[in-house]
Amino acid sequence: MFPFNVRVYGILRTENDEVLITDERTQSVSFTKFPGGGLEYGEGLIDALKREFMEECNLKIDVIRHIYTTDFYEKSSFNNSQIISIYYEVKALEELNIDLKTLPFDFNNNLVADKLEVFRLIKLENLKEEDLTFKTDKKALEAFKFLTRKEGVN
Repeated sequence: MFPFNVRVYGILRTENDEVLITDERTQSVSFTKFPGGGLEYGEGLIDALKREFMEECNLKIDVIRHIYTTDFYEKSSFNNSQIISIYYEVKALEELNIDLKTLPFDFNNNLVADKLEVFRLIKLENLKEEDLTFKTDKKALEAFKFLTRKEGVN
């Protein structure tokens, strides 16, 4: 049996043209990615993304549009499953009210469940693919920047 692991992530851009990213450490692995996580059985993608933002950021969001879906083989960094990641542009429906850091991996013992997790806002123009750990996040950032340039937004 070859299990699949479906993940859903949100690219949240603020009015100041900043993008929310998260630094995490779990199972002794540190990584930087967009907020989001795993789809639970019986859950739709949009509901999963809204749940993840409530769990991680205590933030109600609305989904604006699809940005990217994994189109290559990606093995999980944590087990033998194949990762399928779906990325959406999202907007906050309320004020972002979480502790924001300026330095990567500035955990200060911010233990959430069984992982360390902190959030940062980075100007979209300054956010580079090398700032993100996983290939899928890098591809999603590339697609998001392409769409915003095409629309003349950035």
